Amino acid sequence: MKKEHSKPSSQHLRDELAALEAMVDTDIDTGDMPEAADWSGAVRGRFYRPIKQLLSVRLDSDVVAWFKSAGEGYQTRINAALREHVKSHSPRA
Repeated sequence: MKKEHSKPSSQHLRDELAALEAMVDTDIDTGDMPEAADWSGAVRGRFYRPIKQLLSVRLDSDVVAWFKSAGEGYQTRINAALREHVKSHSPRA
């Protein structure tokens, strides 16, 4: 996936952003924003996408067949299994 370059912003927009950046938090009026009191549906890391690295790896054919037997997404399931292995074998901090 290629990252798109953002268009250069206008001087007016840059000035407005600089003014906002210079503001103190207490000067920001959040009165028109509803308070988010119910976080029960929140999902941690929902938009986090780790950087993927393309590589070639040789796996036993029966292992690949087992992951593929559950349908599409077998590479994601292999990655999840490897991540779980790394997580369970990493020293506790």
